[in-house]
Amino acid sequence: MTDPHVSRRRVGRPPVTSRGEILAAARHLIDRDGWDRLTMRRLASELGIGPTTLYHHVRDREELLLLLIDEYASGIPRPALPASPRERIIVAAATLHDALAAWPWAAEILTSDGFVGLLGERALWTVETIVAGAIDHGCTPDQAVHVFRHLWYHAVGEILVRAHTTRRPAPAGGAGAPTRRGAFFGDLDASRLPQLTALGDRWPALAAQDTYRIALAAIVDGLLAQGAPGPSAS
Repeated sequence: MTDPHVSRRRVGRPPVTSRGEILAAARHLIDRDGWDRLTMRRLASELGIGPTTLYHHVRDREELLLLLIDEYASGIPRPALPASPRERIIVAAATLHDALAAWPWAAEILTSDGFVGLLGERALWTVETIVAGAIDHGCTPDQAVHVFRHLWYHAVGEILVRAHTTRRPAPAGGAGAPTRRGAFFGDLDASRLPQLTALGDRWPALAAQDTYRIALAAIVDGLLAQGAPGPSAS
């Protein structure tokens, strides 16, 4: 016979006791449904708790997303950094790009200037490495910030374009399939746009090539050249 004085244990999902459980559930929802559909109410429902309980652990959706990015960044392996400031910048920028490319929703969140002030230390080592590398190369601190910003724009733009292209249904017939204008660049006036007309259906295949690192090295060289002291500088 059951002892009536023995308290009944809660069945089903255990109560949430840590931010770690909350972040794991939030990441599951994002991976499944997309970050734009993540709400505090949906997350609370996923966890089997009330929204009020969730707010005891996380202030709001913005804090939740930043916590997720910090947690994700802390798991990114740090590569060995070369001695050359230029090469350090390239390695750090490529590491940041590759990490965000694997989780592109994070890049969508961090698309406003000033986002670095919202992140924790664990997520900022790539920023520190790029800024320090630019200063070591001869840039002023102000120029070093601009170096990072331009590399960031390049990385995020490339990531988001590729992520959105992947999500878009492929046209029937493959990369060179006809567009709403007909064949790719097929109805352009060759006398006005001769180069695009000549490229024609080769454009989609060329645009799909991964040239990120080639462009990264060229951009770094150009930015550092602007910041380095001129030959007449003392």
